[in-house]
Amino acid sequence: MKPRIVTLTLNPALDVATSVERVQPVHKLRCAEPRFDPGGGGINVARVVRRLGGDVLAVFPAAGATGARLAALVEAEGVPAAPSPAAGETRESFNVIDRTDGAEYRFVLPGPALAPAELEACVSAALAASSPGGVLVVSGSLPAGVPPSLIADLAGRARAAGLRLAVDTSGPALASALQAGVFLVKPNLKELSDHLGRALPDTAARLQASRDLIAAGAAEVIALTLSAEGALLVTRDSAWSVPAAPVQPVSTVGAGDSFLAGLIFGLAHGRPPQEALRTAAAAGAAALLAPGTALGEAEDVFSLAEQIRPAAVP
Repeated sequence: MKPRIVTLTLNPALDVATSVERVQPVHKLRCAEPRFDPGGGGINVARVVRRLGGDVLAVFPAAGATGARLAALVEAEGVPAAPSPAAGETRESFNVIDRTDGAEYRFVLPGPALAPAELEACVSAALAASSPGGVLVVSGSLPAGVPPSLIADLAGRARAAGLRLAVDTSGPALASALQAGVFLVKPNLKELSDHLGRALPDTAARLQASRDLIAAGAAEVIALTLSAEGALLVTRDSAWSVPAAPVQPVSTVGAGDSFLAGLIFGLAHGRPPQEALRTAAAAGAAALLAPGTALGEAEDVFSLAEQIRPAAVP
């Protein structure tokens, strides 16, 4: 039986997290024992969906020894996966905490370019693994050399296969998704403002912008994350908001991916938008409680969800 949710991560990463006494130039910085996690937008979504009990498959290119380690870490978490061989070396991302002031530093390396055949192998695998009516999630940056128009092409292929395409990306790739029309997009406030070319200073402006895009056929659902202000979820028939959960962040890594995972988990299982938003906000908050590149645990998500009350926005 095919999974209800398939994630496609075209530029995955091996995430490395550590800490130092203090970040400063010139001197050698002695790091604490590192933590290694599988990373990249869609992989993180799949990890959280799996923890919540969802049926999911993660599709991604795996290049070189780093790609093999990445695939092994995904497997070790019990996440069903379909890694696709690729040339080069999967990238690494570094997360460093300054123990003196708690500041977090994130260093993101470029990933390998994908040959056309490697790219098509990943896309075809994701489409073939998806079931009609299911959700295909494309999340994260595109590899070097992959045109943003790939998202529009994928939207057409997903639509033809009866799939609901959810997209979490930015810049020209986000524009490509909105031009083609997709099931769901999850921009943050800056990404949506940049796309529209204007500021969205308040709820009224954000709601109107989202409703205009939905009316134009750009998306059926828009989930707008607002950092410390929480999030706004807009559909054709309703709009809901949640404030940011009252948690003290340990690390911000994976919070947006976790939010998307909770949202997709809820919608894919037929839950109403406000309940899906509740799970999304709880999953994002749970990620903030996890150290380094770790993600939130299911028990934290369910506990936080009890404290979150989405409010209807007129």
